[in-house]
Amino acid sequence: PPAGREPRLTVRPNPFNPSTTIGYRLAEAGHVVLEVYDAGGARIALLVDERQAGGDHKAVWDGKNDAGATVGSGVYFCRLATGKETLTRKMVLLK
Repeated sequence: PPAGREPRLTVRPNPFNPSTTIGYRLAEAGHVVLEVYDAGGARIALLVDERQAGGDHKAVWDGKNDAGATVGSGVYFCRLATGKETLTRKMVLLK
């Protein structure tokens, strides 16, 4: 990708309580899946599952699972998957 267009994935604030903003950049339009996993590898929440334009995007994780229940303190991972690559970042939820 051209300079400044490489994919990126950021989590701010981190550690967080009660929510954090996950920012990401797409080099080009495509299908995006953004998920949250616990330290054991189980999927906790699906934040994005759709086609998106290239450029900068944001999603907020409120510390809840797909059922709407608040998860406990601990280490979680956000995983961004596009058609071409997968990026993962560690997040820490402190209560």
